[in-house]
Amino acid sequence: MQTTIASTEAERIPFWSALVRDRRIAPALGLGFSSGMPFLLTYSTQSAWLTDAGVPLATIGLLSELTLAYKFKFVWAPFLDQYDPPLIGQALGRRRGWLVVAILAVMVMLVGIALGDPGHWIWWTVGFSFALGVAGATLDLVLDGWRITSVRPPEKQAVLAVLSSWTEIGWRVGNLAAGAGALYLADRIGWKGAYLCMAALMLVGIVATLFAPEPISDMEPHKPHAGFVKTIWAPIQDLLKRLGPMAVAILLLVAGFRMPGYIASAMAVPLFKHQGFTNTDIATVTKVFGFWIALGGTFMAGWLIPRIGMMPSLLVGTVAGSASHLALALLAAHGGDGGKAFWTFTLAVGVEGFAYAFASIVLITYMSTLASVEHAASQFGLLTSLCAFPGSILAGFSGFVIEHTGFVWFFIWTSLIGIPVAMLAVFVWYRVGISDEAPIQARGGH
Repeated sequence: MQTTIASTEAERIPFWSALVRDRRIAPALGLGFSSGMPFLLTYSTQSAWLTDAGVPLATIGLLSELTLAYKFKFVWAPFLDQYDPPLIGQALGRRRGWLVVAILAVMVMLVGIALGDPGHWIWWTVGFSFALGVAGATLDLVLDGWRITSVRPPEKQAVLAVLSSWTEIGWRVGNLAAGAGALYLADRIGWKGAYLCMAALMLVGIVATLFAPEPISDMEPHKPHAGFVKTIWAPIQDLLKRLGPMAVAILLLVAGFRMPGYIASAMAVPLFKHQGFTNTDIATVTKVFGFWIALGGTFMAGWLIPRIGMMPSLLVGTVAGSASHLALALLAAHGGDGGKAFWTFTLAVGVEGFAYAFASIVLITYMSTLASVEHAASQFGLLTSLCAFPGSILAGFSGFVIEHTGFVWFFIWTSLIGIPVAMLAVFVWYRVGISDEAPIQARGGH
């Protein structure tokens, strides 16, 4: 039986005025900022501190596994949907209560890392960094749950697109603070002071939580708590049941949507180094210039989705995201002139970064429409892990591929991966689609 869904015209939401008119947007911006900080501070930024402290490179490489919590956060996500946080849950609600708990946990772990000395007591740093990864992943889960459940049932997916875009903007600013900001502070006040400043910046999230409106779902009576296994299985069962016969196709689309991007990004910096660009060139273009380009892609997605709808935006996102790798192939073919082709480098990074940011917002909004209110954190966490896992695994083989094909054909092939994904998006669009309000339904039945 062919599955279809009633189509509705997407509600047009003023992107900029929503920041003032909708009381959910400003808190989403602040919460996104707090959510964007822990990941880099768990490993990437911290690796610079470990290097300064004389920690062996082999050890630093192994510590990258501290970010595994972000890959497996779906395991404990169901408990955040099912159970209230102790003490403050009744006062703030389930979502906001867990937000405060997660943010305070991140602050404590950052202070713990600041009080350590990785050069002489590495296990102290490892312990607090692992806990920071768990706390940061939990913060991501709870924020996603709040963002999805804050959109009331009568509202359109356009509202969700705008809310997701502003959350992503805050995340990118927080990411910049935890990256370039922490490095800047470390040169001036030392690593301990930098991490203490990062802990203090997390107060932005506390303030945002207190001003955030409470989702309607938090006001509903809680269902009886299920057993351990049922708590974990219930969100998966609910998702598969709601997606129905199209579950496999939709989940494959989610898994493949960002696969080309994950594979290509693993070899982007090696390409830049191979072309002769300096660390300063790479930092300037990818971090500073790239930050503003990514904001542009985020704004574009927030503006476009309400105007053309979810599934057309999804198709545009997968085509643009994959095709943008041809810019990196062009840079590889150009040769970089020994690091002198700065503007060619900038153009390639700009095209790829803009498309990546646009595609990310489109996918976030789409996955948000797939998650139910009752299992928002669980199902969104599961979908994000599904999105990242295949590409992350294949990215591990990217270096071996380049040894046989070279950089040019590697990036051409990663762009071509987008063709079957785009065809799958067209298939899902034709067979199902996701409207603004209605659930997936079968034609001629319920």
